[in-house]
Amino acid sequence: MPHITVDYDELLDGFFNRRRFALELHALAAKTVDGITVESCKTRFRRVEEAVISDGKPGQALIHIDFAILPGRSTETKTELSRAVLDLVRAHTASVPDAVVHASVDVHDLSASYTKHLG
Repeated sequence: MPHITVDYDELLDGFFNRRRFALELHALAAKTVDGITVESCKTRFRRVEEAVISDGKPGQALIHIDFAILPGRSTETKTELSRAVLDLVRAHTASVPDAVVHASVDVHDLSASYTKHLG
């Protein structure tokens, strides 16, 4: 915990350094939310082969971060994390030329049935 999934448009390839983003994201999460450590963060990336945004005009890209954490955090804490992550996303996608990047973040609780093994 947390489990982080980043869906990103293939238009961002070559401009979005996934490893650097993940390392900065882990540090940000640990700094923002009590109980999260860098060592507990897990991020996976899924490149979206095709996305249609709005009226389908070219030059639009999508990036969405799904951030699942253990229950018990307040709405304010989740909102603070969501906004901080969005700022980080914007910093990492600002150099994409001739593109409008549609960025979003969802911070939510893992289900009550969540379990893990570290071995």
